Amino acid sequence: MKKNVGLIVLFLVSLQVFAVPVDTTQLKPKAVFGKEAYVISELLERAHYRKIHFNDSLSSVILNSYFKELDNSKVYFLAADVQAFEKYRTKLDDLTKAGNVAPAFEIFKVFQDRYRARLKDVVTNMVNQNFDYSADEYYDSDREKVAWAKSMDELNDVWRKIIKSQALSLKLSGKKQEEIADVLKKRYERLLKSFDQLNSEDIFSIYMNCVTESYDPHTNYLSPKASDLFKQSMTLSLEGIGASLQTENDYTKIAGLLPGGPAEKSGLIHINDLIIGVAQGKEGEMVDVIGWRIDEVVKLIKGPKGTQVRLQILPAASGVNGPPVILSFIREKVKLEDQAAKKKIVDYTLNGRKLKLGVISLPGFYMDFEAYQKKDPNYRSTTRDVKKLILELQADGIDGLVMDLRNNGGGSLPEAIDLTGLFIKDGPVVQVRDNNSKLEIYNDEDKQVTYSGPLVVLTNRFSASASEIFAGAIQDYRRGIIAGESTYGKGTVQTVQDLDRWISDSSDKVGELKLTFQKFYRVTGSSTQHKGVTPDILFPSALKPEQYGESASPSALPWDVIKKTDFQKTTDITDKLVTGLAKNYQDRLKFDATLKRYAGEIEDLKKNLEDTKISLNEVKRKQEMDIAEKKKAANESLDTKISGKEGLSLDDLSKLKDEYLREGLLILSDLVTRHIG
Repeated sequence: MKKNVGLIVLFLVSLQVFAVPVDTTQLKPKAVFGKEAYVISELLERAHYRKIHFNDSLSSVILNSYFKELDNSKVYFLAADVQAFEKYRTKLDDLTKAGNVAPAFEIFKVFQDRYRARLKDVVTNMVNQNFDYSADEYYDSDREKVAWAKSMDELNDVWRKIIKSQALSLKLSGKKQEEIADVLKKRYERLLKSFDQLNSEDIFSIYMNCVTESYDPHTNYLSPKASDLFKQSMTLSLEGIGASLQTENDYTKIAGLLPGGPAEKSGLIHINDLIIGVAQGKEGEMVDVIGWRIDEVVKLIKGPKGTQVRLQILPAASGVNGPPVILSFIREKVKLEDQAAKKKIVDYTLNGRKLKLGVISLPGFYMDFEAYQKKDPNYRSTTRDVKKLILELQADGIDGLVMDLRNNGGGSLPEAIDLTGLFIKDGPVVQVRDNNSKLEIYNDEDKQVTYSGPLVVLTNRFSASASEIFAGAIQDYRRGIIAGESTYGKGTVQTVQDLDRWISDSSDKVGELKLTFQKFYRVTGSSTQHKGVTPDILFPSALKPEQYGESASPSALPWDVIKKTDFQKTTDITDKLVTGLAKNYQDRLKFDATLKRYAGEIEDLKKNLEDTKISLNEVKRKQEMDIAEKKKAANESLDTKISGKEGLSLDDLSKLKDEYLREGLLILSDLVTRHIG
């Protein structure tokens, strides 16, 4: 799967704000770019965790990455174009250290010529074709492993399939030939106009990120504009629909949902859904965004609080061959309160025993530093909020607790440590090693335990960083059961360096470098890098580690092990207990209708994510859409028919649409009954 340089949060304005069209034929590197490149190369060599020097091997990685960033689908460059720049294969390291970024602009100039010529040909000729939709052929949108086209004829055929696929989608939506040609013409005219608004800062930013990410995926160059937006995101008071985007072949993919945002609260849009159109208000024209630059899509989606935006998406559940749906959202300002921990109680009866099961949803590890620095006694933080919720749940008489860390991307390291302290007596929580191999152990010093009852921690592929520290510590101390998907595998720490500390002789603004300088290790000595936390009870997953998570990046730091630190395990969780809980879960996979359906849906999703071939035959495409619609309708009808197996009274659990949480609560109820005896 392809991904763009970093994720862009929809609450923000785009990483590049294009106010006035510029003449891109005059794109040239500014003098300050060379200074920034030199400083960045020095910082990478001296301060990055990896401590590797710029060399020919790194130069080769940078060159490949730059070609991929410019043309990740290999539909513009010819093999001869790429071959012409082999002269830089082993020289970009030396040139970067010398402050020379001219190759980036030289390569971009060729790309610019190819891009303009191709899109002009599409607008002038290809959109007006009358395609034969009876031919049995496919277009494969995953072109990562294909070779660069050797001839223009070869590329022309690729583009014929691209335009035919898009035209067929429009035809199946009810549009006539004239309308199809008009939509496609406008689509590519917009793309061309957007491309012509690129400036030299954009080119330098793309190239410099190829340099920084050759060290690891979390080391990034932030241009002055990107730096301002990064700082805005830290305020946790942002306007939009609350989603992060990523480029996926020709599509814009939902990569994450911000807790408390309109998208997350709606329950209508999901991670891995593909955005193909954006419209303003109730009546605004649906602008087709297939093939658009991600920052341009962001500009369409963001907007003032209280205004409406409509998205046309291809749901991940039905895949690229499924029918599109249109969703409507009201843009909101999401504040810290919306992203704070929340609680609820689910009543459940198991074999005649009535249970009260508590759930705390934790979207992130946060702390209101400004209020803390002002010595506000009521400042908000993850640990303070969760402690308060636990005490309230205990007052309500809960029998067990689920800590829901799904999609929790991390945050404050001290909060992850303090939160762990609510569940253990005391001891080490995480080990942190820096780029000089200096090891520091972070401990929970507070001997008080806020909650000592049965505990289940839910994780998924997008639980990362601080989430992995908490889940890993709970597992290592045998304090609770970890259930769900294996976590993201981000075991590194970043710091931000202002480049103006080293560049003071320029009238131009300079950017910042976000740099990986530390690595996390569990108390057992195992790194959380790549492997993350493997649950005690593993749920079905459609997401492969090599595609979703730290392992998706070839430059990610490796997994390794250091010496374990001394810590005292609890007696709460034993191997025998885990085996028994896992056996009951496996039994439910066989007999529980709801869980069986969920597992089936996960398998369907896995197939949809892997299926990148799009049929260009009208009959087949229509059949695929019909099948997807029937599956969706069948699943919805089952919602009102499913009951538990014999002896199992579902109570409120039957009303849960969230099968992931439902299964976590079933595991908790099993744990509670064993705990009570």
